Amino acid sequence: MGFFSLTRKLAVDLGTANTVIIEDGKIIIDQPSYVTLNKKTDKVEWVGAEAYRRFEKENNDLSTVRPLKDGVVADLDACEYMIRGMIRMATTKKHFFPTSLKVVVCVPSGSTDVEIRAVRDAAEKAGANEVYLIHEPMAAAIGIGIDVMEPTGNVIVDIGGGTTEIAVISLGGIVNNKSIKVAGDEFTNDIVDYMKVEHGIRIGERTAEEIKKNVGSALEQLDDEPDPYTVVGQDLASILPKTVDVNYHEISTCLDKSITKIETAIGNALDDTAPELYADIFNNGIYLAGGGAQLKGLDKRLQSKFQIPFKIAEDPLYSVANGTYIALQNSDKYTLLFK
Repeated sequence: MGFFSLTRKLAVDLGTANTVIIEDGKIIIDQPSYVTLNKKTDKVEWVGAEAYRRFEKENNDLSTVRPLKDGVVADLDACEYMIRGMIRMATTKKHFFPTSLKVVVCVPSGSTDVEIRAVRDAAEKAGANEVYLIHEPMAAAIGIGIDVMEPTGNVIVDIGGGTTEIAVISLGGIVNNKSIKVAGDEFTNDIVDYMKVEHGIRIGERTAEEIKKNVGSALEQLDDEPDPYTVVGQDLASILPKTVDVNYHEISTCLDKSITKIETAIGNALDDTAPELYADIFNNGIYLAGGGAQLKGLDKRLQSKFQIPFKIAEDPLYSVANGTYIALQNSDKYTLLFK
């Protein structure tokens, strides 16, 4: 690299709920994965937080969408717009000398070749000269601090917005991977349905998200009980405003079926694991990452179910992003992990 040439490096965690970009070890972008499109002009009006502000509040000319759904790219064009918009947000600073841009993007492990190509193309159109892709469970493992290149079995349970991915990792590869479309979004939908059936109140996704954050629980009994959360919505019977106090006991009941599905997927992944790797997993424990790992009591419930230690990552929301950044900084070491 010559004196008059600069290379910028960006690590991009392309999440169903949020997109995170890290540069020089610092998070410079942490925005909701939303895009607002103008249906009349076919132009992108807003990306990220500004688009999310308008979610479920648009007029007939605007449509706010989530490009990723259930852990995969649901809208290729919107995904391209979002990636380009996010990278451009991260590259507003002007440089006197010419710069090149190297990007590592984290993608769901269930992404198809078409979706991977779309992500790569979007990053290139945003100005990236070099684009590499890495799967979420592998990035999460690196972010947690696991040496993924060692011949040791480790399990990552990454509970994101659209999917829960359970990956058994050893020797720099994924030995087996279970991915189910039950994660944060499904928890949110469970709460919306529960409030409608049990309380006769209609709420939106944003309100359900707040309920989940404040009183979401995987256990009916917690040592540290959160205070009830007050919800205002529309009474389905009278169409008038209705106020309801929601406690964690009832939310644990409404989330039970979805959490049971995650337990089943973890059990299937362990059942498909070779005995020697299983022994490593028993000794090392199983790591929880992603926003869903923060659900109150989840680690205790899973540990009781499988009799294996479950450890919440030190920084579960950003484990994937941090791992993507570490892979970017050590691209020579992790060359075999890139797609």
